[in-house]
Amino acid sequence: MSRILVAEDEARMRRLVCDFLKNSGHETFEAADGRQAVEMFNAVKNIDLVVCDIMMPEMDGWEVCKKIRETSRVPIIVLTARSQEFDELVSFESGADDFITKPFSMPVFIKRVEALLKRSGAVKKEDSPDMISVDGLIINLAAHEVTLDGREIELKIKEFNLLEKLASNPGRTFSRDALLDDIWGIDFSGDSRTVDSHLARLRTKLGAWGNTHIKTVFGVGYKIEVGRE
Repeated sequence: MSRILVAEDEARMRRLVCDFLKNSGHETFEAADGRQAVEMFNAVKNIDLVVCDIMMPEMDGWEVCKKIRETSRVPIIVLTARSQEFDELVSFESGADDFITKPFSMPVFIKRVEALLKRSGAVKKEDSPDMISVDGLIINLAAHEVTLDGREIELKIKEFNLLEKLASNPGRTFSRDALLDDIWGIDFSGDSRTVDSHLARLRTKLGAWGNTHIKTVFGVGYKIEVGRE
């Protein structure tokens, strides 16, 4: 669970953002103006990410970013109802990591939050095991190594990430789009064939294990089946 500060003077929007974040498993802290946001950030320990509107009373979002940047490199997402290039440039110059124009898709917003948390290392290590074991395949997350029946398998980064994602959720089917968003990021301009080609190479490298365990769910995506040997 990550701790996220939401600074937004419009109560309805603030509540909507917080509800979506909570439903995604995050803990939220609310601020109704810029000054309150800075005070709360300094008072609450271990904030993992800040969501900050630009147009707020007491102190605007740009000043909030600057104040936070004086003491922290925590990821900051700036929200605004204006789409002017000037606003975006000033946001990044003030220390923001991402810029989102209202209105926006809440599912896409959540993806951006998760991507920033992952890149910043704010996703807590205790939330996932250091080792994943599936029918003789062992994924060492800390060492970034994969062994199969004691033999090391050399994988490229995207292959490793795909295997980790599927093996962490055995039996669950992931769509190609979901895998693209999670592994390549929501800004990736390629298509689902990228996932297909990487999983094809992954199956080849894993040999019989890959053919037995990595399953294509027709018209949906991919999953790992267990107990099939």
